[in-house]
Amino acid sequence: MSAHSTATIEGVPYATTDGGVKLSYQVRGDGPALVLLQGQANDHRWWDPVRDDFASAHLTITFDWRGTGDSDKPDEPYTTRGFAADVVAVLDALGVDRAHVYGTSMGGRVAQWLAADHPGRVGALVLGCSSPGGAHGFERSDDVRRSLAQRDRAAAERALLDLMYTPAWLAAHPGPHRTTGDPGMPAYARRRHLAASAGHDAWDALPAIGAPTLVVHGTDDVFNPAANAPLLAGRIPGAGLRLIEGARHAYFEEFREVASPMVLEFLAAGPL
Repeated sequence: MSAHSTATIEGVPYATTDGGVKLSYQVRGDGPALVLLQGQANDHRWWDPVRDDFASAHLTITFDWRGTGDSDKPDEPYTTRGFAADVVAVLDALGVDRAHVYGTSMGGRVAQWLAADHPGRVGALVLGCSSPGGAHGFERSDDVRRSLAQRDRAAAERALLDLMYTPAWLAAHPGPHRTTGDPGMPAYARRRHLAASAGHDAWDALPAIGAPTLVVHGTDDVFNPAANAPLLAGRIPGAGLRLIEGARHAYFEEFREVASPMVLEFLAAGPL
């Protein structure tokens, strides 16, 4: 295990990578370690609405991706594989040899590399609303892309929320929402995150994943098309697949009463 340091700045704990990047992390709960990995351009607050579901049974570990939250924001290329190395730096700083991993959206892409490149560090693996990327993955439609690229930022924000949640849920939960990006991110860091997620391609590495794996996806997810779920499950040896009927991209929040127990049950059976 590499020696990565841990320290605090103004009371905020952080790990330092081999390259000197400081990564802010958060720990809550008690029990077997569980790393929670959020989506692109989001900090750890992505998990706030559901974190207690997992902290009641696990030592939950989150961190702010480089470029987000209280972590450093170097203006240099980011990759999902590099983000996986950052996860290892956080685990090393905490003295955690092995942890379960639950990654959603881009966090699921990072989790794929974590399990492939660092198999000894991963117990059970959950990949939520994710994709293998590259030429084999299913990309969002041009209509979805255009809706997110509108110059009217309020309209683009509404389009994003519509991709994350059902209209009925949004009507009952007006926000604030934790899944639409870190508002404090510099523009260059947002572009770096977008490039990292778009450049993800773990197809060739997936068959080497040996961790018990569960793939979870909402059937109505068009932000990261649901067709990616059976691709991942079929490519990773022995992986299970669970689809949540009617759910969009943020299935883990809107459908938490289904999703959280499903994931907890899977993790309880996984070796650590």
